[in-house]
Amino acid sequence: MSDFDPTAFVSVGPKEFAQLVKSTPDAKIAEIMASDARGKVLDQVFERMPALFRADRAGSTNAVIHWTVTGRPDGGSDTYEVVIEDGACTVNNTAERDPRLSLTMGPVDFLKIVSGSGNPVMMFMTGKLKAKGDLGLAANIANLFDIPKA
Repeated sequence: MSDFDPTAFVSVGPKEFAQLVKSTPDAKIAEIMASDARGKVLDQVFERMPALFRADRAGSTNAVIHWTVTGRPDGGSDTYEVVIEDGACTVNNTAERDPRLSLTMGPVDFLKIVSGSGNPVMMFMTGKLKAKGDLGLAANIANLFDIPKA
């Protein structure tokens, strides 16, 4: 599978998805994330997070993290809530609780971060990724998930 096809995304595993993101030009990813497929792609990414969660690395971590992905076609953004609590990870497609950490980024940068093909520290330093709240938690997020490497 060499072309980023959001309709086939459901059947693609995390490693294949990571490879797709890495091999697809930013302009093509931006085009897809500005289309009707955006919601489906975001929903799939967040639905997979609990399966990729590493409870063995979470220890006593209890946190609510809001992920806000900007650049929706109507000018708005989508916010998902990831809750790490009692050794488990759950996801809501609406922000219901006060976050310990809020992350805001554009759709291309979001897909690069969750696919392991982007450097979140560099994105933060260059303003592409905004973090508000517990920056120690922000630095540790990658350790809490099996992020596929392309």
